[in-house]
Amino acid sequence: MKRTITAIAAAAALSMATVGASAQTYPDRTITVVVPFSAGGPTDTVARLVAEAMSKDLGQQVIVENVGGAGGTLGAGRVADAEPDGYTLLLAHIGMATSATLYRKLAYDTLNAFEYVGLVTEVPMTIVARKDLEPTDLKGLIEYAKANKDTITVANAGIGAASHLCGMLFMSAIETPLVTVPYKGTGPAMTDLLGGQVDMMCDQTTNTTKQIQAGTIKAYAVTSPARLDVLPDVPTAEEAGLAGFQVGIWHGIYAPKGTPAEVIDRLSKSLQVALKDENVKARFAELGTAPSSEAEATPAALKAKLESEIARWKPVIEAAGQYAD
Repeated sequence: MKRTITAIAAAAALSMATVGASAQTYPDRTITVVVPFSAGGPTDTVARLVAEAMSKDLGQQVIVENVGGAGGTLGAGRVADAEPDGYTLLLAHIGMATSATLYRKLAYDTLNAFEYVGLVTEVPMTIVARKDLEPTDLKGLIEYAKANKDTITVANAGIGAASHLCGMLFMSAIETPLVTVPYKGTGPAMTDLLGGQVDMMCDQTTNTTKQIQAGTIKAYAVTSPARLDVLPDVPTAEEAGLAGFQVGIWHGIYAPKGTPAEVIDRLSKSLQVALKDENVKARFAELGTAPSSEAEATPAALKAKLESEIARWKPVIEAAGQYAD
């Protein structure tokens, strides 16, 4: 019996020593960042910019793998089940908070299945429409939507996507249900908006800025507290008459539960370095957003954000009654 206890203790000590040594040498191979949406979308764009900058700081390649489906929950579930060694990470947006209510059967416990690395950025949204839609300002758009609620179409990139969430919030704000048209990603939704097959959409500046600047879609408002330097002629929703309508699509990096604290600390510090990278700052600015501050790019800040956003979106989703199995 004594030998058995001694053997167990020795094995435990060896395991702890191995974990400690692994954390000290981390990283020593390629790190994969799972993006739970399709390539070329707004979240993918953010992830690739940050991954490139983190690669330089960590001294190892950080690659992006797109694992789309089920509003981002398939990719998140994959990371939740991954080895907690710091080599499989998740970069996801606000959908991490909303999926906790949207999906009746999640394969993971949103708040308890992950370790938190830090916030990356908060991207403003834009209320846009096909370029030949009749209304010329947001007030007119709201009046038009209410008068044509059974025929006006609102595109989104699928349940749980940023455009879906913003669309729900818009309908809640104007107290009018509209006809929603879900797509399998932001790309096809934007393609049909450009082609006039759908009427309007509420989506991230990372996806709409270039189209607004080119005049291929009509912009009615941005959802930020102040106008954006990259879109100076587009009023805020508050300015345009939709009081209190502010929403940003925040992004964060997560690791599987049980990832060593030393590894999380190294990743968080690397994220902070990456967000100060001049190329990241410049590209984010072009897309109408900005990197999170050093204080925001921390585990505590991301955890607090996720908790508060779950509480914020739960009543909106329940009121809309739009759930997914």
